[in-house]
Amino acid sequence: MRLRVLGCHGGELPTCKTTCFLIDGALALDAGALTATLPLEQLAKLDDIVLSHSHFDHVKDLPLIADLVVGLRDRPIAIHASRECAKTLRDNVFNNALWPDFTRIPSRKNPVVKLKPFRSGATLKIGRYTIQSIPVSHPVESCGFVVSDGQTAVAMSGDTGPTEKLWKVLNATQNLKAVLLETSFPNRLQELADLSGHLTPRTMRRELEKFHRNGAEVLLYHLKPAFVPQVKRELDGLAVEVLEEGDEFDF
Repeated sequence: MRLRVLGCHGGELPTCKTTCFLIDGALALDAGALTATLPLEQLAKLDDIVLSHSHFDHVKDLPLIADLVVGLRDRPIAIHASRECAKTLRDNVFNNALWPDFTRIPSRKNPVVKLKPFRSGATLKIGRYTIQSIPVSHPVESCGFVVSDGQTAVAMSGDTGPTEKLWKVLNATQNLKAVLLETSFPNRLQELADLSGHLTPRTMRRELEKFHRNGAEVLLYHLKPAFVPQVKRELDGLAVEVLEEGDEFDF
């Protein structure tokens, strides 16, 4: 399994892109950096996007990719989203006000994108991948994921504050090679992190105490651009790696 980091920050600046991971060039986890990173030819070949939740930095490229690939595909791009997330996209993005309803363009039978809602906690089968969704702790419905190709598994926390079920699932996952774990704010902004459903280095350390790593790498993402140097200093000495855009891993 090849993992490519298209975006791994909790905000966007010229050197930072928002959350988006690409697995084997075929499956996107979140949509914060698709159109800023991938060429049109590759965007047109992308069949499936799995969303952790509805917040803007994780879905912002969906309207743009829909507009870019119209007329270039024979079937819709499948957008897999929890029920709450899918409803938010229908009501607030593809609503013919903020953006044209590409779930019905050019026709209802053959739209550019198709929303495929799932129940939070459900297991999805997408191509050769089995994806287990896991409810995590955030102000809106948010999911972590375990993505498996039958031989290797990689997990993503989604945006979350302190949580429990995620670690129970990961501790029971066979052949888990890596966990993409959000960490957003420095410790001095702990109150803000708690209010907004995010982790700091302090709470991330406590979360890792719940995790039986068994050799799995812990790869941190979603650092807020304004606080990257401070967060990195507070992570000093921990057996974790902070992701950067363009990183690639073979598991």
